[in-house]
Amino acid sequence: MDQFIVSARKYRPTTFEDVVGQRQVAETLMHEIHNNKLAQAFLFTGPRGVGKTTCARILAKVINAQDGGDPNQDYAFNIFELDAASNNSVEDIRHLIDQVRIPPQVGKYKVYIIDEVHMLSTAGFNAFLKTLEEPPSYAIFILATTEKHKILPTILSRCQVFNFNRIETKDMVEHLKGIAQKENIEASEDALHLIARKADGGLRDALSMFDQLVSFGGGKITYESAVDILSVLDLDTFFDVTNMLASSNISDALLVYDGIIKKGFDGSTFLGGLSAHFRNLAVSKETKTQSLLDVSESFKSKYIEQSSAVSFAFVLNGLNMVSEAEEKYKLSRNPRLLVELMLMKLGHLNSFIQTIPSLEEVKKKLANPTEGGKANTFKRSASIVEDKPKVQPPAVVPLNPVPTAVVPTQVTSLTVIPPTEVVVKKEAQDVGASRLKLSSFEEFKRKKAASQLAAQSQQESASETVNLDGSAAELAGDSTATNPTMDGRADSPIANTVKTLDEFWVAFYQTQTPRVLTCLKGLKYAFEEGQLIITLNASHQESIIEEIRPQMMQAFKAQLPQLKIQTIQTEMGKIEVQERRPYTDKEKLDYLTKKHPGLAEALESLHLRLP
Repeated sequence: MDQFIVSARKYRPTTFEDVVGQRQVAETLMHEIHNNKLAQAFLFTGPRGVGKTTCARILAKVINAQDGGDPNQDYAFNIFELDAASNNSVEDIRHLIDQVRIPPQVGKYKVYIIDEVHMLSTAGFNAFLKTLEEPPSYAIFILATTEKHKILPTILSRCQVFNFNRIETKDMVEHLKGIAQKENIEASEDALHLIARKADGGLRDALSMFDQLVSFGGGKITYESAVDILSVLDLDTFFDVTNMLASSNISDALLVYDGIIKKGFDGSTFLGGLSAHFRNLAVSKETKTQSLLDVSESFKSKYIEQSSAVSFAFVLNGLNMVSEAEEKYKLSRNPRLLVELMLMKLGHLNSFIQTIPSLEEVKKKLANPTEGGKANTFKRSASIVEDKPKVQPPAVVPLNPVPTAVVPTQVTSLTVIPPTEVVVKKEAQDVGASRLKLSSFEEFKRKKAASQLAAQSQQESASETVNLDGSAAELAGDSTATNPTMDGRADSPIANTVKTLDEFWVAFYQTQTPRVLTCLKGLKYAFEEGQLIITLNASHQESIIEEIRPQMMQAFKAQLPQLKIQTIQTEMGKIEVQERRPYTDKEKLDYLTKKHPGLAEALESLHLRLP
């Protein structure tokens, strides 16, 4: 009885032409050998079972046979393989360095293949650095690893790095077909595709599963046996579940999921397969993207047929819902309920999509809003705030109503009420209406300002009374009656201006906030040549004046236009520094001794000191 050899060893490639799925690596190494441009150190990195060690052995054999050597000769004495997982100490690396010093007896090169090099210790890496950078001319190092990120950068910089990719499904299926023909094994293409997808890019894993299925089927591999042995969900299951959900048959879909759970599969496996199924349906919608289907030809036709039967909205929304369920599955306290709830939502998805109007229907309704003889109106639900009866606030009578001007009964004169009177009345009413919302201090300020402005407007209205007897001086616009004089009499415009400015200043700062009121109340001001000069007592007052400057200018133009104030300037007055009052006992004693010189002599004579 011959000893059985697994397919992974029996059909291991012996030349670069036989390497599966690594064409770029094989061609690069062949060109370097033919052009005699071999590097001193190589690093092969990639997933498991993609041909790293195989390519290293082929390279070691080819470089020794390139100069007329016998390609069938065994160069095992020139090839040294070291497993870094079990020989990762400094002593192992030193032993390797000692072997490097001996030249080859047969062939031209000595090749050192160090597998799983990332398992070397830091001390081992450091001991290997110098030899790796400047090895003898006959020594070539080939390092292989699955975790490139664990290797020191100093090692990477001394190697020529080759990245091995995962083997594609179609290349793996073709390789398995060739092995099945050589072994006279009847293998279903769907089963080989299932093996390739289960292997996830690793050819060694695929060959191991291939041998297992051959042993189970007695030289025959079927799709049903592959599904049972490899413990994967059949693609037909997802086709059936999708048809049930598209037709809103939720009860059957839940029963199918219950059967999947009873077979030993968990919900995450079902969700992963369902998301892959919806993805394949999405790419099957377009002819250009059908090449992205990584399935056999029989299943590809099924995907194209089902994708044409369901809408793209159903597929896209279903894929989104399955992806959300996958994210929440690990954190859910009841994972089965989470999956069943997702299936219920997917079952009602088509009925919900059908109720959504199309874009053409929306455009038609917008173009003809009165279609059908009645406009389409949308009823909104009653709002607690808007739909309740609105209660008008009660009218508030001002405490101190502003006296209005009375028209005299004489025909000879007429009192003209200026526009400011109406403004004053309105402000007084606003103060009374909002007194419930303001504090007592703010209410007091507003009332006082309103009363002062009302008194001022009455004085101005009295001065602007038009005499109806037709006085020649006033009707002719005599300059002596209207133009001010610049003398120092009591009726001069300077005296009237100062009086009006004082009243305005008090009325203005009483309407401000307490912070501004406190600042303006103690300031001095003067009017000189169109400028209002304010004398400050402290540096922080300048920022307050800057804040209210636009408001003050606007008030001046509205209330005192006759002054024609152009700018408001500030100047710093004399700052009085108050002497600090004594606080501690020592400070009090010093203050008293300075004030009373005899006290110090008395304390000295009596030998009195503070404790």
